[in-house]
Amino acid sequence: MILHLVTDRRRLAGAVPFEDARQCVLQQVRYAVDARIDGIIVRERDLEARDLADLTIAIVQLTRGTKTRVLVNDRVDVALASGADGVHLRSDSIAPAVIRRMTPDGFLLGRSVHTVEEAAAVTGVDYLIAGTIWPSASKPEGHHLLGLDGFSAIVQAVRVPVLAIGGVTIDRVGEVAAAGGAGIAAIGLFMDDADHQCRAVQLDAIASAARAWFDTSGSRS
Repeated sequence: MILHLVTDRRRLAGAVPFEDARQCVLQQVRYAVDARIDGIIVRERDLEARDLADLTIAIVQLTRGTKTRVLVNDRVDVALASGADGVHLRSDSIAPAVIRRMTPDGFLLGRSVHTVEEAAAVTGVDYLIAGTIWPSASKPEGHHLLGLDGFSAIVQAVRVPVLAIGGVTIDRVGEVAAAGGAGIAAIGLFMDDADHQCRAVQLDAIASAARAWFDTSGSRS
């Protein structure tokens, strides 16, 4: 199975100066590396390129020599400049074929999708992230929900691994696996529920529980 952690420094650290939030994100990445999380998607869309690159470079340095790969959300320029392993594209982003012409062999490429039609039209990616599956704190109230049936339909429509995102909890991981998902991508799942300045938490137990669900639920991965 595939586990991707999606960063969100504001949810992780609250309204603190960037340097404090940066340190909190890096602590979360250390925990992710220890837990053998497959991918870190650096999703800090409000950051200027300089700060985003600085954060990404630090994350790359922490993951080198480990199984954890680093992808930057939609910013190919920052991903290349920072030595990241790939980029994760929004559903409305540049065509993957264009990205492939700009990047070296082995560069990982993922894309977000929200419908079966959208997923079926995507080519040239290594994986898809489909959602939003369940209500999520990261999406506004009333946001369209794909649901498990829609997620399963996407899995059946494509030939690449599909990860579920949106409202994923440990109790729901088995449902994702049973629907044919190859893994999950999440923000809140990889944070402490406690209300304190940095919600980074050791991830070994969370990752082990998620993998156990996939091992017993008959996923395609």
